[in-house]
Amino acid sequence: MSDFTAPTVAWAQLSPVLIVLLAAVVGVLVEAFVPAARRRAVQLGLSVVALAGALVAVAALWSGVSDDGGTAVLGGSLIVDGPTLVLQGTLALLALLALLVVVDRTETGEDAFAPSASSVPGSEYEELARRKGVEQTEIYPLLLFATGGMLIFPAAGDLLTLFVALEVLSLPLYLLTGMARRRRLLSQEASMKYFLLGAFTSALMLFGIALVYGYSGSLRYSTIADATQEASGLDGLLLVGSVLILAGLLFKVGAAPFHTWTPDVYQGAPTPITGFMAACTKVAAFGALLRIVYVVLPGLDWDLSVVLWTVTILTMVVGTVGALVQTDMKRVLGYSSIAHAGFILTGVVALNQAGLTAVLFYLLVYGAATIGAFGVVWLVRERSVQPDGSAGAVLGEASHLSQWAGLGRSNPALALVFALFLLSFAGIPLTAGFAGKFAVFSAAIEGGAWPLALIGVLSSSAAAFFYVRIIVLMFFTEPAGSPEAEGAAAAEDGASGLPLDVPAAQVPAEQPATALAVEVRAAATTTTTVVGTEGFAAVAIAVCAAATVILGVAPSWLLELIGGVAQFLP
Repeated sequence: MSDFTAPTVAWAQLSPVLIVLLAAVVGVLVEAFVPAARRRAVQLGLSVVALAGALVAVAALWSGVSDDGGTAVLGGSLIVDGPTLVLQGTLALLALLALLVVVDRTETGEDAFAPSASSVPGSEYEELARRKGVEQTEIYPLLLFATGGMLIFPAAGDLLTLFVALEVLSLPLYLLTGMARRRRLLSQEASMKYFLLGAFTSALMLFGIALVYGYSGSLRYSTIADATQEASGLDGLLLVGSVLILAGLLFKVGAAPFHTWTPDVYQGAPTPITGFMAACTKVAAFGALLRIVYVVLPGLDWDLSVVLWTVTILTMVVGTVGALVQTDMKRVLGYSSIAHAGFILTGVVALNQAGLTAVLFYLLVYGAATIGAFGVVWLVRERSVQPDGSAGAVLGEASHLSQWAGLGRSNPALALVFALFLLSFAGIPLTAGFAGKFAVFSAAIEGGAWPLALIGVLSSSAAAFFYVRIIVLMFFTEPAGSPEAEGAAAAEDGASGLPLDVPAAQVPAEQPATALAVEVRAAATTTTTVVGTEGFAAVAIAVCAAATVILGVAPSWLLELIGGVAQFLP
């Protein structure tokens, strides 16, 4: 009888993941044993400590990894190398900033989440929960579980760990998407779409994993990489399996043609959760995609280059064109996210060291601007107007673009910060977005993918139109309901023969109101305001704005820091 040998576990290398997942488990226990009155404060403190602790753990591991290149832990199931630490540090930082937006409550004491997510929208039970001030504090452990899965996703060293991490990060997001306080039906519809499409994509990815295992006889990345270098009669099996795995990863990054869920989910989810998904999920998924492309499938670079080039071009074009025709702010940012996925894929396709460094840098600067932008959207609200003209109750987010008219005059500081994020998305010089785009396009040119860089520059130039359009709307357009806007609407109505006292909804079909008149009348019972909050979101927005400026003015130090460790272990 042989003696049992206990496995050696490098706990220190696992510390960023362990801290977050253990905190998530403790958060579940908090829901069961801590009184409801104290639960929110305990969950917030636990989440902040966990994410900050993960960030500190990454910093503690940095010097060791930069010296020896990293190590494989748990028998190779997780790889802790330079790119892993960069991605995990980025995820911990962005998740901490997103948490500040998630936890924020308005001046009315409400957060972004329904008091009872399981209740039927509009039911008496939901109204009772709202009156009693019930809070959904389980969002905090769900957020931590999703973050834990994201930390594992880019560090996975085998396909089984990759799939488990995918499900761990996805399942909490399916729930969080359907928990919006306002527009409950839209939120639940978005959650169902996300779940169904995500489940279908997970099935495709699992089928691809089975095919790759059938070809190589292993789930380990290093073994699969060795098998791809050898000729075999089963090369078709490997190619089909690889494409299916890539399809699952491309779905998570929102690349076309796997992008259809993105605008609907971004629009329907609670706005703080949208910012969290848009930033953190993209970082984790691109991290996993980089390891698959650079480490596992380098022997298929010729076969897969056609697929990746096609997806990259399609993603940039679809995202840019789609954003041009949107009228909802969150859908505009959703299509913008698709376009940026195409820009990042340009760096992935470069298949060189510069491309790896550029993508890691781009993910950080894009994530910071995204969380800041959705934080601003969370603060800009509708407010009802009483019949006597006085201000009424604060309603949901002012998501229609027309409601953002004149924001630069009523709240110039917030409008300037939002304009900064938009300019960064557009890639205007002296913003972090410009440095990121310059890095990925330069890497693509260096790697011989100059046509992708050219298309990326053209798409970025076209995308600047809808970003600048929003800035013009905020600073150079009169708000709906103002005397100037009413006068313009009256002139339009007089020209069309429309009686000025007829509501837009009652206009006969043969004599339609103009678009301007409809927007003004629709806004007559509401106005746009910047809601007061506890201040957590303002802190997150300020940090994101500072990062956007600093990394735009002086990006070299961070690029050099990332480039010094941007080397995958084989």
